[in-house]
Amino acid sequence: MTDTERSDAEPEAAPDPPPPVPLDAPAEGTPDVVDTERGLTAAAEAIAAGEGPVAIDAERASGYRYGQRAYLVQVRREGSGTWLIDPIACPDLSPLDDAIGRAEWILHAATQDLACLAEVGLRPRQLFDTELAARLLGLPRVGLAAVVEHYLGLALAKEHSAVDWSTRPLPEPWLRYAALDVEVLTDLRNLMGVDLAQQDKSEWAQQEFDALLDWAPAERSDPWRRTSGMNAIRSRRGIAVVRELWYARDDIARERDTSPGRVLPDAGLVAIASESPTTTADLPSGHRAIQRYGRQWVAAVRRANAIDEADLPPRTLRSDGPPPARSWADKDPVAAARLADTRAELTTFAQQHSIPVENVCSPDPLRRVVWRPPSTPDEASFAAALREHGVRRWQAGIVAPMLERAFAANPDAAADTPQP
Repeated sequence: MTDTERSDAEPEAAPDPPPPVPLDAPAEGTPDVVDTERGLTAAAEAIAAGEGPVAIDAERASGYRYGQRAYLVQVRREGSGTWLIDPIACPDLSPLDDAIGRAEWILHAATQDLACLAEVGLRPRQLFDTELAARLLGLPRVGLAAVVEHYLGLALAKEHSAVDWSTRPLPEPWLRYAALDVEVLTDLRNLMGVDLAQQDKSEWAQQEFDALLDWAPAERSDPWRRTSGMNAIRSRRGIAVVRELWYARDDIARERDTSPGRVLPDAGLVAIASESPTTTADLPSGHRAIQRYGRQWVAAVRRANAIDEADLPPRTLRSDGPPPARSWADKDPVAAARLADTRAELTTFAQQHSIPVENVCSPDPLRRVVWRPPSTPDEASFAAALREHGVRRWQAGIVAPMLERAFAANPDAAADTPQP
């Protein structure tokens, strides 16, 4: 092959990366579970004597138990080793919180664990979220196993992620899995910190992490409206029946300390509401829990039927936000054009910086500001309006100029009318 032929040839494809190395066991062995106050004191003293950030994780029993409490807390720090703590046996982990002090927490998907950790007395003063960092860095997959494989070349087993962590005693393979989850976090944090700096995203990440310090799960209005399949119920009376059945099921689940879905699936609630039985004999068949708790279901139906017509729940909740964006072209074509222009520029920015669009600005605050803009459509006013809707400072600094340009390109109809 001549030099010219070599230069014209297609470049060789990059070799496939080596397969990930299975990570099967903690480097220091699987630690015993701390389930006494004496053991908790020892763990706190060890963590206090360690150095650097603290890797933290929690395991819940979602789908098995009522609520989202932690059933195992994992903590690891350089010089301290890994500690597995039973928060059921030791429900007050404030000694551990004192030991950690102002040290940085490292978590993966912090919003999944912060609430249950706060319940046992653990609250971060600063943190690094490896899942959120992965999003800012544009990784195609952001689950812990995928991020570990990307950065460390290790295969992290996830077969125990959905088990019943309220089980006692916890099987050794589960404990091994739990220990490995925190063993990799410090190395991940260090490597991802380098990449964030190289991509000029460190400040973005820091603002996101700081916002998580005050994060709390949003209280859902009318949580029963999330009942799967209830769209088949058309009448307001039927919707009231679903509501009363949902709360009856929730009471049973709380009393039994089990997941509501294990008491009766949503389909069972909808089936009962469709029949609206007045006696246990009228209850539909198909699920044994319908008969097992028949009196509770019938009582719920009767409560719903006793509600005055004027007090029945509406079919849908009114939103304080703008109408769906798909209807803007008819309702307000100028606003629709402004939103489209901003979205287009936002998408281009996100692609150029390898970051999901929703991590630059989530759709809801953007729609709200475009639909009800500030009186002065300039960058500073748009930035302030975005901030009022929870947009971070770094995000507002990017999106506000886009909004200013979109509004300048699509002025109000009145602005186009010549003045006499």
